[in-house]
Amino acid sequence: MTDDLAIEATGLVKSYGKVKVLAGVDLRVASGTVFSLLGPNGAGKTTTVRILATLLRPDAGRARVAGHDVVEQRRLVRSRISLTGQYAAVDDLQTGAENLRMMARLSGLSRAGARRRAAELLERFDLTTAANRAAGTYSGGMRRRLDLAAGLVAQPAVIFLDEPTTGLDLPSRQAMWEVITGLVDSGVTVFLTTQYLEEADLLADRIAVVDHGRVVAEGSPAELKRRFGDQRLDLDLDDLTTWRAVVEHLGARVVRSDPDRLTVGVTTDGSAAHVRAVLDEIDPHHSAVRRFSLHSATLDDVFLSLTGTTKEPARA
Repeated sequence: MTDDLAIEATGLVKSYGKVKVLAGVDLRVASGTVFSLLGPNGAGKTTTVRILATLLRPDAGRARVAGHDVVEQRRLVRSRISLTGQYAAVDDLQTGAENLRMMARLSGLSRAGARRRAAELLERFDLTTAANRAAGTYSGGMRRRLDLAAGLVAQPAVIFLDEPTTGLDLPSRQAMWEVITGLVDSGVTVFLTTQYLEEADLLADRIAVVDHGRVVAEGSPAELKRRFGDQRLDLDLDDLTTWRAVVEHLGARVVRSDPDRLTVGVTTDGSAAHVRAVLDEIDPHHSAVRRFSLHSATLDDVFLSLTGTTKEPARA
């Protein structure tokens, strides 16, 4: 493992009985970046996170996190990482400040050091005004920020965020995005799984897509969209009869269709020549297509291409 890699995994295999969840996963995560692992339900995301966070042993393969082997040096790995899941793991009966001071004491800080660290984190996560309120009175977004703050008490090198914004409203999710960006700016490596594709698109430096226990694609969001997500020409058609005829004529080229809205989406290279050719092909008399629009590829399109689904379910 080189110094610029925070995580390196080679050939990870994991089965539960006869069900093979991971079938040889390879990952390389650069230090000080956001790396997002995406995939449909059952693809192996959470199993991968649990192995890298030393909560599961792989059946085969090796992985190193923060310079240490996840099997042979579990204690050293755990001293350098933090794991925050979908649900906030805070004590509702304690105040926000008490939660953080407790975690700091458990991490080995003195009483004075615990107070200082708690105060720093409360300010960093915009929780100072709520510091002396019971955590049970916090909103979902505040609880999630408190949970993340607790995970940072020991100043980890790598933090695993397993669907940290699931169930939050948009303002709370945006606040978490700012927090994640701030973590990377401070040198922390963030390993993110998320069910929101636009979240990965916004935050991740690199993305790996897993399906059926294997990495099927990896790259920056822009690279993946360029390689696997064709541009799409959306057509609004005149009536249902025309819509059916166009869908039948285009066949496998149709990537989206909606009979209620009389729309059809077809792949295109985005050039004016190709758009004109498609319009002339399906509407030679200039009477069937009412409107058309050209859309750049999104991560949803990448998912459709790689996994056959446009939405990532909540768990893996």
